[in-house]
Amino acid sequence: MMMRTIVVVTTLVLGAGAGMAQQDAVKLAQDTMKANGKNMGAVLGPMFKGEKPYDQAAVDAALNQFVDTAKKLPTMFPDSVKDAKWEGDFSPSPKIWTDKAGYDAKVASFAKVVNEAKAKVKDLDTLKANFPGIGKECGACHETYRLKKG
Repeated sequence: MMMRTIVVVTTLVLGAGAGMAQQDAVKLAQDTMKANGKNMGAVLGPMFKGEKPYDQAAVDAALNQFVDTAKKLPTMFPDSVKDAKWEGDFSPSPKIWTDKAGYDAKVASFAKVVNEAKAKVKDLDTLKANFPGIGKECGACHETYRLKKG
């Protein structure tokens, strides 16, 4: 009897741990994507459009966050989150898992563009030259690997 109780308790604890790990992975992905969106729409976009003055520190912080995202993306959607509950308006497309090679190629392309931008963007002109490429990379990945909820 004692052994059965230990097995049941251990199974429940491990199951709860797996559920928490799944939600942690979901939260990491959602927080990362929200930060990307904020940096595109509230930091770089307004500077690109001339709605905010150019601010190198803010540009550097945004680009550093994109580079960090590029490093996280290859492992950001483990198999354990395939059936997870995703809050908000978007969720990952099953294609992230069924077309791993395509997803990995998009991630590599994003990483290349954001790393190049980080090295090149030093003023408004270089931001204007590089910002559209970053947006294109984000949009291309979202088009295939992100689903908008009904």
